[in-house]
Amino acid sequence: MARKGTIVIDRELCKGCLLCVHFCPLHVLEADTQPNTTGSYPSKVVHREACTGCGNCFEVCPDICITVYAREETEKEPAHVRE
Repeated sequence: MARKGTIVIDRELCKGCLLCVHFCPLHVLEADTQPNTTGSYPSKVVHREACTGCGNCFEVCPDICITVYAREETEKEPAHVRE
């Protein structure tokens, strides 16, 4: 079984420090090119399929604006079927 994850970032809470981008071992995140309402450029998910749900982004986020959902994926039940 492979571990997969889903990341949800609250754009309005994110101040764009990009710690999550720097600490993601699989380069799932990057800075958004569109600012939020405060003028910050929040992080965004760009390689959703690569996320393993390790939680590094959640752990380093000083603004608590990231939620990580992790799940086990089986050969019989691909992720796209369950979503």
